[in-house]
Amino acid sequence: MARASADHGDLPGPLDRGRGPDRRARQAPGDVQPALRAEARVVTSTTPTTATVEAVVRKQLSIALGGRRGMLEAAVPTIMFTVTFLTTKDLRTALYVSVGAALIALVLRIVQRSSVQFVVNALVGIAIGALFALRAARAGGDANDQALAYFLPGLLYNAGYAVVLGLSNLVRWPLVGFMVGSVMGDPTAWHKDRQIVKLCQRLTWCLVIPCLLRVMVQVPIYVAGRQKAMDPDAAVAALGVAKLAMGWPLQLASLAFMVWLLARDATPVSESGPAGEQEPTRTDRGLAEEA
Repeated sequence: MARASADHGDLPGPLDRGRGPDRRARQAPGDVQPALRAEARVVTSTTPTTATVEAVVRKQLSIALGGRRGMLEAAVPTIMFTVTFLTTKDLRTALYVSVGAALIALVLRIVQRSSVQFVVNALVGIAIGALFALRAARAGGDANDQALAYFLPGLLYNAGYAVVLGLSNLVRWPLVGFMVGSVMGDPTAWHKDRQIVKLCQRLTWCLVIPCLLRVMVQVPIYVAGRQKAMDPDAAVAALGVAKLAMGWPLQLASLAFMVWLLARDATPVSESGPAGEQEPTRTDRGLAEEA
């Protein structure tokens, strides 16, 4: 009898998957696939997170302040109103000058179809100060009384701002942290990471300190002028100088220190959580199912 051929490729039936020119050789389990799986895990686990908390806050601060142009649009009308009012003691003239400057900036914004938010903010601030001065005039106050009344809303604003921000820090929920949360998609997830909380507390103190300094310096002058313990002309002049010197110059110094803190880019942001816990990717989930 003829011996059966050792080459089963000549026999009918299912072909041997390990033979034939158009088929790859069968590999033993564990030869290649585990290596591919390991490679996939390495790729997904070493993908760097380039976003940082510092970069997020820098971006949010820039949006909130409107950049250089937004800060100028908010500062110039207020400065013009203060200087004009203190030099002329004429409320109407000060309003014309400051509102005219704001309207020019407003028209430019409308023509360029860009945000008018910061011009409107300046107009609102001027309107509130003018309203207080007008009330003092209707109550029979002289030019100095009107000028002192004009400074009162700013003092109240700085005192309230310092109290709110300071309390948010003391309870370890700094308001700057919610800026981070708005970008991360969860307004409170940032609070789980102590490093982020500490950074946001430092940044929040940077906003509190200028307000405290203004209140500490200007409130005693205001009270002394109102109670005639200080010459009203001298009190108005001192408040005007303090408002200009401790306004945007002090605010810019605070922002410069914040930029210095944020320039280090030391705190990573994870899309899935502030503590850096990364959600499994689609590839990872598929590999886990196969395993």
